[in-house]
Amino acid sequence: MQTTPSEQDGQYGSAEGIRSFYDRLASGEADRLVKDLPGRVSFEVHRRFLRRHLSPGSRVLEIGAGPGRFTVEIAALGSTVVVTDISPVQLALNAEFVAAAGVEHAVERREELDVRDLSAFPDGSFDAVLAYGGPLSYAFEAERTAMQGMLRVVRPGGVVLASVMSLWGTWRAGLSSVLSMEAEHGTGVGDMVLATGDLRHVPGLEHVCRMFTWQEVEALVHAADAQIVDGSASNWASLHHGDTLAVLEQDEKLWQRFLNHESTACSAPGARDGGTHILFAARNRAHPRP
Repeated sequence: MQTTPSEQDGQYGSAEGIRSFYDRLASGEADRLVKDLPGRVSFEVHRRFLRRHLSPGSRVLEIGAGPGRFTVEIAALGSTVVVTDISPVQLALNAEFVAAAGVEHAVERREELDVRDLSAFPDGSFDAVLAYGGPLSYAFEAERTAMQGMLRVVRPGGVVLASVMSLWGTWRAGLSSVLSMEAEHGTGVGDMVLATGDLRHVPGLEHVCRMFTWQEVEALVHAADAQIVDGSASNWASLHHGDTLAVLEQDEKLWQRFLNHESTACSAPGARDGGTHILFAARNRAHPRP
Protein backbone atom coordinates (compact mmCIF):
# COMPACT_ATOMS: atom_id res chain seq x y z
CA MET A 1 0.00 0.00 0.00
CA GLN A 2 1.31 3.48 -0.91
CA THR A 3 2.28 5.50 2.14
CA THR A 4 1.43 9.13 2.63
CA PRO A 5 4.17 11.72 3.19
CA SER A 6 3.39 11.89 6.90
CA GLU A 7 4.07 8.15 7.15
CA GLN A 8 7.49 8.41 5.53
CA ASP A 9 10.79 8.41 7.43
CA GLY A 10 11.21 11.49 9.61
CA GLN A 11 14.12 12.82 7.52
CA TYR A 12 12.02 12.79 4.36
CA GLY A 13 11.16 16.45 3.80
CA SER A 14 12.23 17.47 7.31
CA ALA A 15 14.44 20.48 8.02
CA GLU A 16 17.33 18.06 8.63
CA GLY A 17 16.73 16.33 5.31
CA ILE A 18 16.53 19.59 3.36
CA ARG A 19 19.65 20.95 5.08
CA SER A 20 21.54 17.76 4.31
CA PHE A 21 20.49 17.85 0.66
CA TYR A 22 21.76 21.40 0.14
CA ASP A 23 24.91 20.73 2.15
CA ARG A 24 25.69 17.84 -0.21
CA LEU A 25 24.69 19.83 -3.30
CA ALA A 26 27.25 22.50 -2.33
CA SER A 27 28.52 24.40 -5.37
CA GLY A 28 26.09 22.54 -7.64
CA GLU A 29 23.49 25.09 -6.56
CA ALA A 30 25.74 27.90 -7.79
CA ASP A 31 25.78 26.36 -11.27
CA ARG A 32 22.04 25.70 -11.52
CA LEU A 33 21.17 29.07 -13.05
CA VAL A 34 24.08 29.28 -15.48
CA LYS A 35 24.84 25.76 -16.68
CA ASP A 36 22.22 25.64 -19.47
CA LEU A 37 20.05 27.96 -21.54
CA PRO A 38 16.78 27.46 -19.63
CA GLY A 39 18.66 28.20 -16.40
CA ARG A 40 20.19 31.36 -17.79
CA VAL A 41 16.79 32.56 -19.02
CA SER A 42 15.21 31.71 -15.67
CA PHE A 43 17.88 33.74 -13.88
CA GLU A 44 17.16 36.74 -16.10
CA VAL A 45 13.39 36.49 -15.53
CA HIS A 46 13.98 36.31 -11.76
CA ARG A 47 16.43 39.23 -11.92
CA ARG A 48 14.02 41.45 -13.84
CA PHE A 49 11.16 40.55 -11.51
CA LEU A 50 13.34 41.51 -8.52
CA ARG A 51 14.29 44.85 -10.05
CA ARG A 52 10.67 45.57 -10.90
CA HIS A 53 9.59 45.36 -7.28
CA LEU A 54 12.60 46.07 -5.04
CA SER A 55 13.20 49.76 -4.41
CA PRO A 56 16.86 50.84 -4.39
CA GLY A 57 18.24 51.34 -0.88
CA SER A 58 15.90 48.81 0.74
CA ARG A 59 16.71 46.64 3.75
CA VAL A 60 16.09 43.05 2.63
CA LEU A 61 15.73 39.70 4.36
CA GLU A 62 16.90 37.05 1.90
CA ILE A 63 15.63 33.56 2.71
CA GLY A 64 17.21 30.56 1.00
CA ALA A 65 19.97 32.78 -0.37
CA GLY A 66 22.14 29.88 -1.49
CA PRO A 67 25.48 30.80 -3.09
CA GLY A 68 24.47 34.41 -3.55
CA ARG A 69 23.56 35.22 -7.14
CA PHE A 70 20.59 37.28 -5.97
CA THR A 71 22.49 38.61 -2.95
CA VAL A 72 24.71 40.31 -5.52
CA GLU A 73 21.65 41.64 -7.37
CA ILE A 74 20.28 43.11 -4.13
CA ALA A 75 23.61 44.81 -3.51
CA ALA A 76 23.63 46.20 -7.05
CA LEU A 77 20.47 48.13 -6.17
CA GLY A 78 22.26 49.82 -3.28
CA SER A 79 20.28 47.78 -0.76
CA THR A 80 21.46 45.99 2.37
CA VAL A 81 20.63 42.39 3.14
CA VAL A 82 20.45 39.91 5.99
CA VAL A 83 21.46 36.66 4.27
CA THR A 84 19.88 33.43 5.50
CA ASP A 85 19.80 29.81 4.41
CA ILE A 86 18.93 26.49 6.00
CA SER A 87 22.33 25.12 4.89
CA PRO A 88 25.60 26.23 6.52
CA VAL A 89 27.47 25.03 3.43
CA GLN A 90 25.39 27.34 1.22
CA LEU A 91 26.02 30.24 3.62
CA ALA A 92 29.76 29.68 3.36
CA LEU A 93 29.53 29.63 -0.43
CA ASN A 94 27.47 32.82 -0.28
CA ALA A 95 30.26 34.56 1.62
CA GLU A 96 32.82 33.46 -0.98
CA PHE A 97 30.70 34.43 -4.01
CA VAL A 98 29.61 37.79 -2.62
CA ALA A 99 33.16 38.70 -1.58
CA ALA A 100 34.45 37.78 -5.05
CA ALA A 101 31.80 40.07 -6.54
CA GLY A 102 33.07 42.92 -4.35
CA VAL A 103 29.77 43.62 -2.58
CA GLU A 104 30.28 42.13 0.89
CA HIS A 105 29.66 45.61 2.30
CA ALA A 106 25.95 45.17 1.52
CA VAL A 107 25.59 42.16 3.86
CA GLU A 108 24.57 42.94 7.44
CA ARG A 109 25.10 39.37 8.61
CA ARG A 110 24.51 35.72 7.71
CA GLU A 111 22.63 33.14 9.73
CA GLU A 112 21.01 29.74 9.41
CA LEU A 113 17.23 30.01 9.07
CA ASP A 114 14.26 27.79 8.33
CA VAL A 115 11.50 29.70 6.50
CA ARG A 116 8.99 28.07 8.84
CA ASP A 117 10.29 30.05 11.82
CA LEU A 118 10.95 33.80 11.48
CA SER A 119 10.29 34.53 15.15
CA ALA A 120 13.80 35.98 15.59
CA PHE A 121 12.83 39.04 13.55
CA PRO A 122 10.60 41.87 14.85
CA ASP A 123 7.47 42.97 13.03
CA GLY A 124 8.08 45.34 10.13
CA SER A 125 11.87 45.15 10.35
CA PHE A 126 12.51 44.90 6.59
CA ASP A 127 11.44 46.76 3.48
CA ALA A 128 11.30 43.51 1.55
CA VAL A 129 11.67 39.75 1.89
CA LEU A 130 13.21 37.80 -0.98
CA ALA A 131 12.59 34.05 -1.01
CA TYR A 132 13.78 32.84 -4.40
CA GLY A 133 14.68 29.24 -5.13
CA GLY A 134 11.54 27.85 -3.54
CA PRO A 135 11.89 28.03 0.28
CA LEU A 136 8.09 27.88 0.52
CA SER A 137 8.17 24.64 -1.45
CA TYR A 138 10.05 23.06 1.48
CA ALA A 139 7.65 24.30 4.16
CA PHE A 140 5.12 21.54 3.40
CA GLU A 141 2.36 21.58 6.04
CA ALA A 142 3.75 24.83 7.52
CA GLU A 143 3.56 26.81 4.28
CA ARG A 144 0.83 29.13 5.58
CA THR A 145 2.85 29.84 8.74
CA ALA A 146 5.88 30.60 6.58
CA MET A 147 3.90 32.95 4.33
CA GLN A 148 2.45 34.79 7.32
CA GLY A 149 5.90 35.10 8.86
CA MET A 150 7.35 36.71 5.74
CA LEU A 151 4.49 39.18 5.54
CA ARG A 152 4.82 40.00 9.24
CA VAL A 153 8.45 41.07 9.06
CA VAL A 154 7.98 43.56 6.20
CA ARG A 155 7.12 47.15 7.03
CA PRO A 156 3.79 48.73 5.96
CA GLY A 157 3.94 48.97 2.20
CA GLY A 158 6.79 46.46 1.99
CA VAL A 159 6.83 43.53 -0.39
CA VAL A 160 7.43 39.79 -0.27
CA LEU A 161 9.03 38.42 -3.44
CA ALA A 162 9.09 34.65 -3.68
CA SER A 163 9.26 31.74 -6.05
CA VAL A 164 7.90 28.23 -5.66
CA MET A 165 8.32 25.09 -7.74
CA SER A 166 5.60 24.86 -10.40
CA LEU A 167 3.50 21.71 -10.69
CA TRP A 168 2.27 21.99 -14.27
CA GLY A 169 5.42 23.66 -15.55
CA THR A 170 7.59 20.90 -14.12
CA TRP A 171 5.26 18.29 -15.62
CA ARG A 172 5.49 20.11 -18.97
CA ALA A 173 9.28 20.45 -18.86
CA GLY A 174 10.06 16.97 -17.53
CA LEU A 175 7.37 14.72 -18.97
CA SER A 176 9.86 12.03 -19.94
CA SER A 177 11.22 11.91 -16.38
CA VAL A 178 7.68 11.73 -15.02
CA LEU A 179 6.90 8.75 -17.26
CA SER A 180 10.13 7.05 -16.17
CA MET A 181 9.17 7.55 -12.53
CA GLU A 182 5.73 6.08 -13.16
CA ALA A 183 7.28 3.11 -14.94
CA GLU A 184 9.32 2.39 -11.82
CA HIS A 185 6.78 3.17 -9.09
CA GLY A 186 3.41 2.95 -10.81
CA THR A 187 0.97 5.45 -12.28
CA GLY A 188 -0.73 5.77 -8.90
CA VAL A 189 2.35 7.54 -7.56
CA GLY A 190 2.27 9.95 -10.49
CA ASP A 191 -1.42 10.60 -9.93
CA MET A 192 -0.78 11.40 -6.26
CA VAL A 193 1.99 13.85 -7.16
CA LEU A 194 -0.20 15.59 -9.73
CA ALA A 195 -3.09 15.74 -7.27
CA THR A 196 -1.06 17.17 -4.39
CA GLY A 197 2.16 18.58 -5.85
CA ASP A 198 3.99 16.70 -3.10
CA LEU A 199 7.09 14.78 -4.20
CA ARG A 200 7.27 12.98 -0.86
CA HIS A 201 4.90 10.46 -2.49
CA VAL A 202 7.80 9.22 -4.66
CA PRO A 203 9.68 6.49 -2.76
CA GLY A 204 13.38 7.13 -2.20
CA LEU A 205 13.54 10.45 -4.05
CA GLU A 206 16.57 12.43 -2.88
CA HIS A 207 15.16 15.90 -3.55
CA VAL A 208 11.60 16.36 -2.30
CA CYS A 209 9.48 19.50 -2.33
CA ARG A 210 5.92 20.73 -2.74
CA MET A 211 5.03 22.04 -6.19
CA PHE A 212 2.29 24.64 -6.62
CA THR A 213 -0.20 25.81 -9.19
CA TRP A 214 -0.82 29.53 -9.67
CA GLN A 215 -4.28 29.06 -8.15
CA GLU A 216 -2.72 27.52 -5.04
CA VAL A 217 -0.26 30.41 -4.76
CA GLU A 218 -3.16 32.85 -4.86
CA ALA A 219 -5.02 30.88 -2.19
CA LEU A 220 -1.94 30.75 0.06
CA VAL A 221 -1.40 34.51 -0.14
CA HIS A 222 -5.07 35.33 0.37
CA ALA A 223 -5.23 33.01 3.40
CA ALA A 224 -2.45 35.12 4.92
CA ASP A 225 -4.66 38.22 4.48
CA ALA A 226 -2.44 39.59 1.73
CA GLN A 227 -2.78 40.35 -1.95
CA ILE A 228 -0.74 39.38 -4.99
CA VAL A 229 0.42 42.40 -6.97
CA ASP A 230 2.36 40.58 -9.69
CA GLY A 231 3.22 37.11 -10.92
CA SER A 232 5.32 35.31 -13.50
CA ALA A 233 6.52 31.95 -14.71
CA SER A 234 10.27 31.36 -14.70
CA ASN A 235 10.40 30.11 -18.29
CA TRP A 236 7.99 29.79 -21.18
CA ALA A 237 9.40 29.42 -24.70
CA SER A 238 12.82 28.78 -23.14
CA LEU A 239 11.82 25.38 -21.76
CA HIS A 240 12.23 23.95 -25.25
CA HIS A 241 13.84 24.91 -28.60
CA GLY A 242 17.39 24.58 -27.27
CA ASP A 243 19.08 24.69 -30.68
CA THR A 244 17.22 27.85 -31.66
CA LEU A 245 18.01 29.53 -28.35
CA ALA A 246 21.70 28.68 -28.71
CA VAL A 247 21.78 30.55 -32.01
CA LEU A 248 19.97 33.55 -30.54
CA GLU A 249 22.34 33.72 -27.58
CA GLN A 250 25.27 34.29 -29.94
CA ASP A 251 23.76 37.60 -31.10
CA GLU A 252 23.45 40.03 -28.17
CA LYS A 253 20.79 42.16 -29.85
CA LEU A 254 18.62 39.18 -30.78
CA TRP A 255 19.19 37.61 -27.36
CA GLN A 256 18.04 40.72 -25.49
CA ARG A 257 15.03 40.95 -27.80
CA PHE A 258 14.16 37.33 -26.96
CA LEU A 259 14.58 37.94 -23.23
CA ASN A 260 12.28 40.95 -23.42
CA HIS A 261 9.57 38.91 -25.14
CA GLU A 262 10.13 35.93 -22.84
CA SER A 263 9.76 38.09 -19.72
CA THR A 264 6.53 39.55 -21.10
CA ALA A 265 5.21 36.09 -21.94
CA CYS A 266 6.11 34.69 -18.50
CA SER A 267 4.15 37.49 -16.80
CA ALA A 268 0.98 36.85 -18.80
CA PRO A 269 -1.76 35.36 -16.60
CA GLY A 270 -2.19 32.42 -18.94
CA ALA A 271 1.50 31.49 -18.73
CA ARG A 272 2.13 31.62 -14.99
CA ASP A 273 1.69 27.85 -14.56
CA GLY A 274 4.00 27.09 -17.48
CA GLY A 275 7.56 27.45 -16.13
CA THR A 276 9.62 25.40 -13.73
CA HIS A 277 8.97 28.00 -11.00
CA ILE A 278 6.20 30.47 -10.20
CA LEU A 279 7.26 33.95 -9.09
CA PHE A 280 4.98 36.27 -7.15
CA ALA A 281 4.99 39.61 -5.36
CA ALA A 282 2.67 40.03 -2.35
CA ARG A 283 1.76 42.82 0.05
CA ASN A 284 -0.37 42.96 3.18
CA ARG A 285 -3.91 44.04 2.34
CA ALA A 286 -3.87 46.81 4.92
CA HIS A 287 -0.78 48.37 3.37
CA PRO A 288 -0.91 48.77 -0.42
CA ARG A 289 2.03 50.20 -2.31
CA PRO A 290 2.84 53.66 -0.92
